[in-house]
Amino acid sequence: MTAAADLVLTNAEVHTLESTDETHEAVAIRDGRIVRMGRAYDIELLAGVETRVVDCGGKVVLPGFIDAHTHLPMVGRSLVHADLSEADSVTDALDALRERATDVDDGDWVLGFGYDESTWDETRYLTRDDLDAVSDSAPVVAFREDMHTAGVNSVVLDRFGDEMSDDCIQTSGTDDRPTGVIVEEAIDVLWDVTEPDREEMAELVRAAQDYATAHGVTGVHDMVRGSRAPEVYRDLDLAGGLDLRVRINYWSDHLDALREVGLRSNHGGGLVTTGAIKTFTDGSFGGRTAKLSTPYTDAPEETGQWVVEPDEIHDLVADAAAAGYQLSAHAIGDLAIDTVLDAYEATDDPRAARHRVEHVELASDEAIERFADLGVVASVQPNFLKWADEDGLYADRLGERRLQTNRYRDLLDAGVDLAFGSDCMPLDPLLGVDLATNHPDPEQSLTVTEALRAYTSGSAYAGFDENRLGTVTPWKEADVVVLDESPWEAESIRDIDVAMTIVAGQVVFERDA
Repeated sequence: MTAAADLVLTNAEVHTLESTDETHEAVAIRDGRIVRMGRAYDIELLAGVETRVVDCGGKVVLPGFIDAHTHLPMVGRSLVHADLSEADSVTDALDALRERATDVDDGDWVLGFGYDESTWDETRYLTRDDLDAVSDSAPVVAFREDMHTAGVNSVVLDRFGDEMSDDCIQTSGTDDRPTGVIVEEAIDVLWDVTEPDREEMAELVRAAQDYATAHGVTGVHDMVRGSRAPEVYRDLDLAGGLDLRVRINYWSDHLDALREVGLRSNHGGGLVTTGAIKTFTDGSFGGRTAKLSTPYTDAPEETGQWVVEPDEIHDLVADAAAAGYQLSAHAIGDLAIDTVLDAYEATDDPRAARHRVEHVELASDEAIERFADLGVVASVQPNFLKWADEDGLYADRLGERRLQTNRYRDLLDAGVDLAFGSDCMPLDPLLGVDLATNHPDPEQSLTVTEALRAYTSGSAYAGFDENRLGTVTPWKEADVVVLDESPWEAESIRDIDVAMTIVAGQVVFERDA
């Protein structure tokens, strides 16, 4: 006799995303796995006395979204500290910071996250003069959305300026007075001094995972910086308080420690897995620090900067790959992308290792061919397309090259494995799917099915999880999301509401509960 299901979703439109257009009316889940899909009548026969049966009322069931590039503690920080992502102007951003200042003790850090000046009428960074108006006695920091640029007040410069590289502190005037705008390595100083303790990190992670599951996310590949997030993830997992799967991509300065304790890529149990070794190459377009082969349109003397020098990248990749680690390298400009591919090509078997390039914003035709030939995963963020319109950030920085960015169609057609993530800008898969299917260059748009697969099975592949995650098929883990509307039919995919999110067969978000 067949055992009863724990959970049945019925009267639904279940898309497996394994075969094109394959749909079912219902799905049964038992012991954290999908056990059967089919007609509602047949699946409801698996309902026992203790089975929860959910009538979806025609809603769409999909594999859960896997965000292949995010920073979950940063999502938590924007939820707990000042959220600047909704600011429409300098004034809005400063108002949010002033409000945050009233919530902290005198002299404590006033932190804001996620401002994007490219959407403002006055398109400039936040400066020390702006932030001095928030407080002249407490340290104030406003992190730009890309986290490669920040504004700080005079208190921060007085206390920590000597620890920051002069090359990463912008100045103006004949006296080279620091403007309060800092980039790259200078920001690392602030990450170190504002690192949350274990208790605060747990608060941030809990807030972020609630936000993630409410947006249909069942798993994340977290680009972890600092030392407390991994232990907090494992603490929560052991205590039954972790509501999504976490693949930890450790920054390269953790390599020796990981090797010493014997943790390798794909080690782990429960909901927490060790992922790749993460490194940088260049910066961002927003900060004009992405490394280009030709100058920026709005700064003809600048071609960006190396965050990690090419020789160092090659040495790190060779060392980590030889030790059996997957590599994950941030590369945005064309020079940076080529440098990473050169380093991967020098390793034994980049395809088997599934080495990844994060962002891949300005890739040449030759680079795309090399991705396919080497089997390197393109881990990309369709949210970035919000900057690719005619009057957007990319147009300012790159001119007509804006239409050569984020070439998802070319990558997919070349046979490149494509994984979607958000980079917290914001953490919202349906926004990413919407943007990827409405690319500013129509020739680079994906179909809805292709975009959804990049956020499900594509991200699963990037994390060596394609045999247990990424599709709604029998005996895979029961990680699914229920949407109010069909993304194939909705007028606006980004506005579709998530009704339910299920991880390992457990309902972790239910909008109507």
